Amino acid sequence: MQIRPILSALRRHKSGTILIALQIALTLAIVCNALFIVNQRIERAHRATGMVESDVVVVQNLYVGAPSSFLPLIGTDIRAIRNMPGVEDAYVTNSLPLRRGGWSTAVSSTPEKTKNGPQTGLYFGDEHTLKTLGVKLVAGRNFTAGEVVGVARQDMPTPAQVIITKALADKLFPGGSALGKVVYYREGKPSTVIGIVARLTVPWVDSQFHDNVTIMPVTMNDGAQTFAIRTKPGQQDAVFKSVAKVLYDTNRMRVLPEKYGVRTFEMMRANAYEADRGMAILMSVVCGVLLSITAAGIVGLSSFWVGQRRKQIGVRRALGARRRDILSYFMTENFLIALVGVIVGMILAVGLSQWMVTHFEMERLSFTYVMVGVVALLGLGQAAVLAPALRASRVSPVEATRSV
Repeated sequence: MQIRPILSALRRHKSGTILIALQIALTLAIVCNALFIVNQRIERAHRATGMVESDVVVVQNLYVGAPSSFLPLIGTDIRAIRNMPGVEDAYVTNSLPLRRGGWSTAVSSTPEKTKNGPQTGLYFGDEHTLKTLGVKLVAGRNFTAGEVVGVARQDMPTPAQVIITKALADKLFPGGSALGKVVYYREGKPSTVIGIVARLTVPWVDSQFHDNVTIMPVTMNDGAQTFAIRTKPGQQDAVFKSVAKVLYDTNRMRVLPEKYGVRTFEMMRANAYEADRGMAILMSVVCGVLLSITAAGIVGLSSFWVGQRRKQIGVRRALGARRRDILSYFMTENFLIALVGVIVGMILAVGLSQWMVTHFEMERLSFTYVMVGVVALLGLGQAAVLAPALRASRVSPVEATRSV
């Protein structure tokens, strides 16, 4: 196949050639970055929390009234929940992974540099916390009942013992073990690390300190509480349906919000990543529409050119050109246009990615996505032009002689 006649023909159809090449370039730039974002969103929505997420029910409780202390009410409720059929363990806390609300603070290994230390999410709990969450303790020990203290909401808790995640331990004491070491959540208020868990994530899905978590043996003396419940295998649905009645039977002076009062952890995960799933679906639809429009454009332009060149094709056929020569001509012509388009598209894709990195702090586009996009666009172009090219190859030499 000689390229020069094809280039000569394309020069006579500059407008159509440039438009299709630009369409391919824009499609490549947008689709590569969109699919990269889709993959990031999907990966984020499947991130592990460090918990055993199955068989967990979460109750968001708000006491009504102003008793002198909420601690007796909390103690009564948690005992009632632990005594429910199908419940393996339970505890009260301020927050959980994926709850999207909670406390955080800086922590330091030295008393005078607390504000400069790494950020950590704070979970309040007791000796039942690790079992209820299914978190793996990799060093040290669990809390004891005697170590749990009540703290007023306006006070920053600084318990004598804490359990931290391995990620936080490595940041505080790089190269050494954090077990038994002293850390500071407030200046001059030491807390000893008595245990290290393999992993536990903060409540927020967009956090920059995703795996930095501290568990404190604290019960917040406050009207708003979260009960985390580990059910026995196969009993989650039964506990989910009956826990509200058990709590209201214990004390009716409470509010369990209709939408978020009682949820399984699966519901919490779905709610936490609802925006990510929506973004992934939207981006996928945009990619599908763009690819369809590009393919339709190639088909339309190729069909138009075949119609314009029927006489030329007939003459070539009369002069001895075979059907596969005509087919090859149009396939090669389209490949050259698509090649120019993907080269320009690669530059646009990298530029668009750099712009998003600068303005939205996103990750840089992997070049793998660009190369896959190049192959996909070239393949799409060849598939789109195949039908018009086959029609062109079926033009008989008689058509040329009829019109001469």
